[in-house]
Amino acid sequence: RNMSSAGPEGRKKMRECEGLIDSLVYYIQGAIADHEPNDKATENCVCILHNLSYQLEIELPESYAQSIYMQRRNISNNDKTPGCFGTRSRKVKEKQQDTPLPEEKSNPKGVESLWHSTLIRIYLSLIAKSTRNYTQEASLGALQNLTAGTGPMPFAVARTVVQKANGLPSIRAMLHVSHPAVKKTAVSLLRNLSRNPSLQNDIAREVLPDLVSVLPECVPGCEVACETTASICYTLFNLTQSSSHNARLLLSAHGLPKVIAISMNDSNMFSKASRAASVLLYSLWSHTDLHSAYKK
Repeated sequence: RNMSSAGPEGRKKMRECEGLIDSLVYYIQGAIADHEPNDKATENCVCILHNLSYQLEIELPESYAQSIYMQRRNISNNDKTPGCFGTRSRKVKEKQQDTPLPEEKSNPKGVESLWHSTLIRIYLSLIAKSTRNYTQEASLGALQNLTAGTGPMPFAVARTVVQKANGLPSIRAMLHVSHPAVKKTAVSLLRNLSRNPSLQNDIAREVLPDLVSVLPECVPGCEVACETTASICYTLFNLTQSSSHNARLLLSAHGLPKVIAISMNDSNMFSKASRAASVLLYSLWSHTDLHSAYKK
């Protein structure tokens, strides 16, 4: 577990170690099957997998990258083919966000397991069934890592979490735990998921009222809570930016007074949350059909 957090070279060596990832996944599957998701070894295994999923999209070997970043057939040959890790134009990015992963292998091996739907469902199961905060945080963090990029893999993982594995109820429950690091990681994961336009309405319907409910009445005093507040505001920004309906959901959940109060704090120490709230307010005002409701 310590070695897996030793930087990119350590992660690379461990991902390449034959049988290591498979063994970790096998152990966690057994713990869940035996209804023992709270033992220390399971925590260690999921923390290792969390670390090995960090920056996975960037650090994947070229052979995997070529198979993952398949282009849709309707992208013309005249378009410039993007490099796996190079800079990409906005147009190509938008096309790639809808690009599906190749058909999943029924029996993934090694590094292939890290983004496979089997492991995604294991993380969601641990989030729902484990009561160990470190296990919950590591499971949420692994999903956060896997959904952090802009290529097809993060968007495919996001679709699996939200639509195929019905993961939102388990993630939503983590917004209401008392452990600040678990809550912060759950919000960060939702922020990543909310970047996917095709998932925004599903997320808003299931989670937006909960996000508003855990939003503080003013900028919180501690740094972790301040970062969580900023993340919530940016998640709400993603969900409401292009949807007047979702903006109305925020309004009906009594979120506007909270956002206004957070935006008015001008302390440099907590400017991150205030700035995020101000960006959200500016976006909400762009829905002109809601102006009269805002004024009331």
